[in-house]
This record gives sequence, structure tokens and C-alpha cells, in this order.
Amino acid sequence: MIDLQWIYWVVGAYLLWTALRAARDRSNPRRFANALFWGLVAVAMLAAEQMPAAVVGGIVVVLACLAAFGLGRGRCDEGTPAEREASARRLGNRLFIPALLIPLVAVLVAVPFADIELAGTRVFGAQLTTLVGLGVACVLAVVAALLLTRSAPVAAIEQSRRLLDAIGWAALLPLLLATLGSVFAATGVGEAVAGLIRMLIPVENRFIVVVAYALGMAAFTMVMGNAFAAFPVITAGVGLPLLVQMHGADAASLAAIGMLSGYCGTLLTPMAANFNLVPAALLELRDPNAVIRQQVATALPLLACNIVLMYFIVFR
Repeated sequence: MIDLQWIYWVVGAYLLWTALRAARDRSNPRRFANALFWGLVAVAMLAAEQMPAAVVGGIVVVLACLAAFGLGRGRCDEGTPAEREASARRLGNRLFIPALLIPLVAVLVAVPFADIELAGTRVFGAQLTTLVGLGVACVLAVVAALLLTRSAPVAAIEQSRRLLDAIGWAALLPLLLATLGSVFAATGVGEAVAGLIRMLIPVENRFIVVVAYALGMAAFTMVMGNAFAAFPVITAGVGLPLLVQMHGADAASLAAIGMLSGYCGTLLTPMAANFNLVPAALLELRDPNAVIRQQVATALPLLACNIVLMYFIVFR
């Protein structure tokens, strides 16, 4: 059975190898800090469940300190510009096949193949099947990329290490912010938000509550930097008590459009560093907010459309 623990082991093994390669990269002036950072993340992936909570907390503190002082960047063989251009021309649109495999396989595992069995045993884990599917999809995408480009497996690790060096600690932001959102929800932030909204708007007006929920998702996402962090807080404070319980909204469609409203906020915030600041750094743009400026014209109309869709779709 392929469950989520297998995915953690695969990611942990990859990060451990990355840490070892980073430690040997003399072109990075902070190679040991880089290696220690990814090595600690690898240990957490491989054995966090067997560790005392205090040890895991200590690892998080050390990671924060390492990130604060910088991880540095090493050098990887990227080939000459002429070689990369020739390879791109040879492969053409086939380059998109590995990327397209990820959503395709993830959806197949999460929906039609979720309950598939082999010799009476579920092939995929009974819990968090979507995450299992995403992990399986990423592994298959790597295999497809290697076959497509006729590269050695070590080349995939080296090139992904180059991207990790470029992104740095921000690569962990989605995981950390999503966890922070769960912590906020568990500590009653959602209830506090609901109380504030009840004081500011007429909650008996269905449309105004819809607007408050959509704008709240976008605004809190801008503050947190990630819609996954905003979702448990705003949904627990506004979506469930005011729209689902009070006005009878359908929870599934409400959550789907609510998340999309949060993504509108992702397009507008530098806090979403891995989406908005890292691409600017990778492209060496002079304006670090250039990506955000280009996305405003998409985010605001899309948010308005989400409000309209939510009002006409989610109510039974």
C-alpha cells in the first residue's frame, strides 16, 4: 500500500542526498549552512513521527536561524546557452508532458482510482489520498522527464538542487503557512474574526456575507501569503457559521470558490514569496514586484467574478 509515509520517505531521501551534494559544493560560500538546513528538513521528513515534540521544535528553531543568515548558492552545470536552445528546439512542446502529468495523475489517484485494490489491499492510502496522488505524480513526472531528455537520474537531482538554491528557504513557505493557518484556527482566531464581522456587517444579508467571505479570504491570504493558511481561519469564522449554517450554503462549492478567492489574494502579495518574489529573482528582474504588478489585472476581476459565482451557485 502506498500511503503518505512513503511520500515523506521519498522526499526525505531526496533532500538528504541534496544536503550531501550541497556539503561538497565548494562554489557555495555557505555550503555547510545549506547542507545543514536541507539535512534537518530531510531528518524531519524521514523520522519526525518518532521524535519527541521538543526535538522537532528545536529543528524548526535551527532552520529559522539558518534561513535568517542565508543559505548561499552553489553552481551546477547548466550547459551552454546554445546547448539549452538546441535541446529546447529538439523537444518542443513535449517539454510540457512531465508538468501535465502531475495534475493528471494526482486527480486519477484521488478520484477514480482512490479505492482501487490489489489482492484485497488498497493500492493507495485510505487517508489524504490526494496528497498521496500528488507524490506519486511527482515521481512519475521525474521519470518521464528523464526518459524524455535522456538524462541520468543524478542530473535531475543536480538541477533541482540548483532551483532549491535559487529559491532557498522560501521553498518551505507553503508547508509552513498552511500549518500556521491550522494553528490559528485551533486557537480560536476564526471565532474572533466571526465576532468582528458580526459587528461590522448585517449578517442577515446573504450577499454582504458572501462579499465578506470572498474579500476576507483574499485579504487574509495577502497577510498570510498563502490561501491554505487563510482557508481554515476565514471558513471557520465566516463560511461555516454564517453562510453554511445560517444561510444554507453548500459547503463543497463554497469551499471551492472560497479557495479560488484566496488565490486572488496570492496574486497580489509579496508575502507569497515562492509565487511572486522568487520568479522575479530567477528572471533577474529589476523590479522585485514586477510579477505582482502584472497579476493585478487578473486578480481583481477574478475576485469580482468569484463573488458573483458564489452568490448564485452555493445556495441550495
